[in-house]
Amino acid sequence: MALSASLFLRQSQSLVMTPQLMQSIQLLQMTHFELNQFIAQEVEKNPLLEFSAGNGETIGDMPESGDSAPTEEFSPSIDADGDWFDNGSAQPEQLSERLDADFENVFQDDAPQRRPDAPELLSQWKSMPGGEAADAYDLDDFVAGTVTLREHLSQQIPFVLTRPADHLIAQHLTDLLDDNGYLQGEVDDVADRLGAHPADVERILASLQTFDPPGVYARSLRECLSIQLKQKDRLDPAMQALLAHLELLAKRDFATLRKLCGVDDEDLVDMLAEIRALNPRPGTAFQSGTIETVVPDIVVRAGNDGGWLVELNPDTLPRVLVNQTYFQTVSKKPVREGEDQNFLSECLQNANWLTRSLDQRAKTIMKVATEIVRQQDAFLVHGVDHLRPLNLKTVADAIKMHESTVSRVTSNKYMLTPRGLFELKYFFTVSINSAEGGDSHSAEAVRHRIRMLIEKESPDAVLSDDDIVLSLKNGGVELARRTVAKYREAMNIPSSVQRRREKKARAKLAAC
Repeated sequence: MALSASLFLRQSQSLVMTPQLMQSIQLLQMTHFELNQFIAQEVEKNPLLEFSAGNGETIGDMPESGDSAPTEEFSPSIDADGDWFDNGSAQPEQLSERLDADFENVFQDDAPQRRPDAPELLSQWKSMPGGEAADAYDLDDFVAGTVTLREHLSQQIPFVLTRPADHLIAQHLTDLLDDNGYLQGEVDDVADRLGAHPADVERILASLQTFDPPGVYARSLRECLSIQLKQKDRLDPAMQALLAHLELLAKRDFATLRKLCGVDDEDLVDMLAEIRALNPRPGTAFQSGTIETVVPDIVVRAGNDGGWLVELNPDTLPRVLVNQTYFQTVSKKPVREGEDQNFLSECLQNANWLTRSLDQRAKTIMKVATEIVRQQDAFLVHGVDHLRPLNLKTVADAIKMHESTVSRVTSNKYMLTPRGLFELKYFFTVSINSAEGGDSHSAEAVRHRIRMLIEKESPDAVLSDDDIVLSLKNGGVELARRTVAKYREAMNIPSSVQRRREKKARAKLAAC
C-alpha cells in the first residue's frame, strides 16, 4: 500500500477557555476579602479604573449590565447607598455637585443623628496640644497596640536570665512556640543547633516554664497542666497520678481513676474541678495573627407581605467605575507611537470586562441565594428541624445554570438570616428516607434531633444508639444504628457509657 499526502477540510466545534473567561469563573468563588484584593490590583495597573463612592443607583440602572437581578416572589433587591460599579462617564462638575463640601455647622445641636455633646468633644480635642489642626489626629493613634505571645515572653526573659548565652537559648525556645504556647521541638535538637549542652537547655527551659501565662513552654498537655498545678502548689501524688492517666479521664472512667489516685469520690470530684479550672491552651489569650471577620454576602429579612426579601450586602459589593472622560481626553491627544493607543484600548477593554464580570457575579449570587431561600422557606420560618434535603443539581436546574457554577457561587459565601449567619453550603444536605414513606428528611435536621435527644437525657436514663434509632423511627426518620453513631461522633458527642459517667460526676460536683 503506497503512502500519499492529501488535503481535506474538517469542521468541528470546541469550547476555548480564554484568560478572561477563566478569570470570570474564578471571580465567582472569590471571597469578599480576595475580591477586594483582586480589584485593588486591577485598579493599580489600569489607569481607567477607579474606586467609586456610589451614586444611589441599582444594578439594573447600570449601562451594559445585562439582565436585571431576580425580583420574583421573594423580592430580591440591592438596597445600597450607591452603585457597586458605574460604567458611565461622570463629568467633574457633576461629581462636585454630589460631594458634600460644606464643612460649616457640622455639629449642630438639632441634628437628630449626632450626640448632643459632640461640640464639647470637639472642643476637648482642640484643647489638646496641636488641636487646632484637627486633621492631624487619628483615633487609631490612641489605641494601645496588641502584644503577641512572643513579645510578652521576651519582655520577661531579662528578669530571669542574666547571661547573654542564656538569652540566646531562651529566645530560640520562644521562637519554637506554637499559637497555643506549646514548645515544638526537642531539647537535644536545640542543643545541637546552638552548640549548647542539653543540661543547660533543660535548665533554661525550666526557668521559662515559670513565666506568665502559666503553662507556656510545655511539651505536652500533661506537662502544661502540671506546670499550672505546681504554681498553685497543688501538684500532690494523687494529682500526679491523675495527670499520668489523662486518657482515662477522657474516657470518663472515674472508677479506675479513683483506684489509681487512692482517693474517694469526693476527693476525685474536687480534683476534676481543679483540672477544669486550668487552661490547656495558655497562648491563645494573645493575638497570633490577622483575624478576618465573616461578612455576609446575602441578607435575608422578612417582608411586609409575609415573604422574604433577599438582598446583596452593600458592604461586600465592590464599587469601581470606568473613567470614560479620562480615556476620551487622552485619546484626543497626539500619540507618539501606536503602542500607546493599543495600551489605552486594552485598558478600556479590560476595565469594561471587569465591570461586566462583577455585575454578572452579583446577579449569579442573587439567583442562587433566591432559589435557596425559596427551597428552605420552612427552615427560615420554623427552624433547623424543617431543613429540607437539597443538592446542587436541584438549584442548578431551577435557575438554569450548571452545577459547577452553583458550587463556585456557594463556596465561602455567607447568608445572614433571622435564624443566624450560615454558609451557603450549610443549606445543601443529603436526603434521609422517611420511616412512614413521606417526605425525606435533611441530614442536618436529623443531626439536630440527635443532639436535642442527648441534651435532654438524664443521668439515670442515658440513651444508647439503639434507643436513639427507636426514638427517631417514632418521629418518622429511618436511620441505621451505625449512621447514628457516625453522626454522634461527628458532633464530638461521647458514647452512652462515657456520657453516663460524666453526668454522674457532674451531679456529684453540683451536690458539693
